[in-house]
Amino acid sequence: MRKKMDKPAPLGTILQQAIRASRIDVDLDAHRLWQKWADVVGPAIGENTRPEAIKGKFLLVNVSSAPWMQQLQFLKPELIEKLNQALGKELVGDIRFKIGPVNRDT
Repeated sequence: MRKKMDKPAPLGTILQQAIRASRIDVDLDAHRLWQKWADVVGPAIGENTRPEAIKGKFLLVNVSSAPWMQQLQFLKPELIEKLNQALGKELVGDIRFKIGPVNRDT
């Protein structure tokens, strides 16, 4: 018999419970990183980069050109700090940049 609830549960709570119950290995925090990327890194970096993959605490980011890749190497510690702060936890420990597609449609 179900327990009667006073008000509906938030959809996010229901989805998290369903994912845990199904034992699907999905990291919702990593998904949030993709959603927040452009806001966290700013418009110029956001237009020239795109997160590609995350494995553990290692983030792979596509970059539009070699000069951008070089500039981002200098900004890496600041980017890691900003991303982790925006996510509210230490999700990213290191970033590797590579030249690759940054267009959102590809």
